Amino acid sequence: MEIQQIEQLLKEQLQLSEIYVKAEGSHYAVTAVGDCFEGLSRVKQQQLVYSPLTNAIADGTIHAVSIKAFTPQQWRREKLLNPPL
Repeated sequence: MEIQQIEQLLKEQLQLSEIYVKAEGSHYAVTAVGDCFEGLSRVKQQQLVYSPLTNAIADGTIHAVSIKAFTPQQWRREKLLNPPL
């Protein structure tokens, strides 16, 4: 599955404000930012991101997914504390 396909799928399904996907073979790292994560536990946030990907995971297209989910406020704080290199 192409990175752009995953980004578009998650952005549309979850109404995300920002989405970043990196891939190494069939292993993907997803950083998702959206209001949909407000008030949810970390587990619930990850389940929300995981849900639209279940078909691709079930058929083996995606082997592993690492998920980081942030509200827009948490994301601003994350970028301040851990600026990109």
